[in-house]
Amino acid sequence: MMTKEIKEVAARIRTLREVTGISEEEAAAFTEVSLEEYRELELGERDFSFTFLYKAAAAFGVELRDILEGTSPNLSLYTITRKGEGMAIARNTGFTYNNLAPSFKNKTAEPFWVSIPAESENEQPVFTKHNGQEIDIVIKGKLEVRIHNRIEILGEGDTIYYNSGNPHALRAVGGKKCEIYAIVMKNSETDSDFDAEEVNKLHVSDDEKKTNTIADRFISLSYDESGIVNGITFKNEESFNFAYDVVDRIAATKPDKRAMVWVGADKRDHTFTFGDMMKYSNMTANYLKSLGIKKGDTVMLVLKRHYQFWFCMLALHKMGAVVIPATNQLVLHDFEYRYEKAGVKAIICTADGETVVHAENAAKAYPDMIKVIVGGKRDGWLDFNSEMPLCSDKFPRTSDTPCGSDPMLMLFTSGTSGYPRIAEHNYKYALGHYITAKCWHTARTDGLHFTVSDTGWGKALWGKFYGQWLCEAPVFTYDFDRFNSADMLPLFAKYNITTFCAPPTIYRYLIREDLSKYDLSSIKYATTAGEALNPEVSHLFYAATGLRIMEAFGQTETTLVIGNFLGMTPKIGSMGKPSPLYSVALLDQNGEKCSTGETGEICIDLHGGKPCGLFMGYYNDKEATDEAVRNGYYHTGDTATMDEDGYFFYVGRIDDVIKSSGYRIGPFEIESVIMELPYVLECAITAVPDPIRGQIVKATIVLTKDKSPSEELKKEVQTYVKTHTAPYKYPRVVDFVTELPKTISGKVRRFVIRNKDMEGK
Repeated sequence: MMTKEIKEVAARIRTLREVTGISEEEAAAFTEVSLEEYRELELGERDFSFTFLYKAAAAFGVELRDILEGTSPNLSLYTITRKGEGMAIARNTGFTYNNLAPSFKNKTAEPFWVSIPAESENEQPVFTKHNGQEIDIVIKGKLEVRIHNRIEILGEGDTIYYNSGNPHALRAVGGKKCEIYAIVMKNSETDSDFDAEEVNKLHVSDDEKKTNTIADRFISLSYDESGIVNGITFKNEESFNFAYDVVDRIAATKPDKRAMVWVGADKRDHTFTFGDMMKYSNMTANYLKSLGIKKGDTVMLVLKRHYQFWFCMLALHKMGAVVIPATNQLVLHDFEYRYEKAGVKAIICTADGETVVHAENAAKAYPDMIKVIVGGKRDGWLDFNSEMPLCSDKFPRTSDTPCGSDPMLMLFTSGTSGYPRIAEHNYKYALGHYITAKCWHTARTDGLHFTVSDTGWGKALWGKFYGQWLCEAPVFTYDFDRFNSADMLPLFAKYNITTFCAPPTIYRYLIREDLSKYDLSSIKYATTAGEALNPEVSHLFYAATGLRIMEAFGQTETTLVIGNFLGMTPKIGSMGKPSPLYSVALLDQNGEKCSTGETGEICIDLHGGKPCGLFMGYYNDKEATDEAVRNGYYHTGDTATMDEDGYFFYVGRIDDVIKSSGYRIGPFEIESVIMELPYVLECAITAVPDPIRGQIVKATIVLTKDKSPSEELKKEVQTYVKTHTAPYKYPRVVDFVTELPKTISGKVRRFVIRNKDMEGK
């Protein structure tokens, strides 16, 4: 090894010894070197032999890759190592070891390619031993194997199998180097973390493959032999306008078809048909036009889950005004920021709560802004509910009606790492959500789909609007004031909700309820996105309902990019496989494609053009757009690994990866382990600066109501992580809080925790 590499490995070994509580004397005994020699090794003052590293990994309960590369193996089905590849383990005696399966976890054997240098046959052999058994296969030259006082000479193709717990020595003979495959087998087997019997692979019927819906005019899907979607093509997309080509066309032939079941906070309900949606969107378009709103104007909608949101969205799409959905959780500075960045011409706002006060105060700097209120009356505001019904219900399509590549929508990003940006989308964005609804949510014309989302979040457009209505599937909307699990759970049986999607936060709250008290039998399919789903949440939901939560990944800038699609066998903890809509690659820091099992940034290949669903760019922010879209790829800023089957596993945002004592630690893995503790409601893992290790791991934890913070509880959390993952990943700092800092869309803002810790230094 190079001197720098030796120092890095030595630092990792020292860290492992410290976190496992092993003394220097014990470590020396485990690795069978003298105390003085061990101390020199731990200080990086000498190179490491293969035997020492192998025994150190066993002593500390980690894999060789953890020590040598600072990352854990993450493959569990198979791994391929091409000739000349592998994880190099150099020895100061001249031997070269290449580990042939560094990415495979829970190995029962360690395979190596070994190059043994030619030596003088008068030199004394060096004996080693390690627990287990070994098989050596000669592939080039001649090998001398000594076991105790026995000597065997092997040629090319010869094999020897022996108990490696006995002293043994290998060397090349005949004056030439020797190459062998050495497979070192451990004493016990470890079960795989994936049990095929524990998942539900769903059969995809021929009827489910067929469309026979309004989407056929614009979209075609293809399927593989297992019935899993594997291709999508578009036609007539440049003439596509969702409001006219989907909603109004359905209304023309099926005016009484159910479009939305709406339930208010007071539990009163109403069913809207597609005929209703066409009628009220036309009336709304005429109303907004009369106020002076025109094509190209930016209009902000802050409407919670009011049914008027759907009227306004469709109306503005027909008019060509650009829609800016926003949440009612915005306060004064949020409105000020959005008004300025988006150049807002008009705002349509809920009368509920204090939201309208913040919106009004921010609008004082814009006296010409058009202000419309929904569900109440207020001085200086136009009254939507009383004025819109007076307008005509005819708003015909014209040659000037926007479509295709025209701008349609602006979505402010979640702001997990700073101020939100504006992702601008065109009219083709809606088409990109067909796979979202049909192949992930499994929305069906005779079902009822429920996505839990405020209309100010992009997720509402994923699950309550575009894709579902392209499938001619009705949506369920509950216009609650504040989320309460016990309040929502009875609605599934009452309204016969068949498919359900919610962010992981909602599932975490649901599983804390006694789900046996509720009839959830109507739910046939469950999905999640927004953040990575902790495996423990998936296990508990499955135990209660028999349903696997099918996870997916996407961003404000995209539609669904990676998902567990209908017909796939989900792997616990995996986001699934890339959607056929996108060509996805994992790229390293040099822009090269990562090998299987390596962590890289999730990127979308644009060499073949921008797909329907990908944003146009960041509005009025060329610098940010150029940073995200470069070298023929859209860079998401999120990292993941891909296993042997092509499944993606989330690691974290690029800025969230922790570098401690030479290790690269993804926060999601540790969060998932901590979430297994029954008294942990939520958890965020971040880095804390450390003068010795560079960074150390910090866990910020929200406890369930029945548990109180204590020093004993901190130690319990730390011990649990040490014993349920590689010990160096345990949180040296544990902080109990009442809530985590989050974006208005509910995503954890880890950078807020990091910045606070930096300020405290």
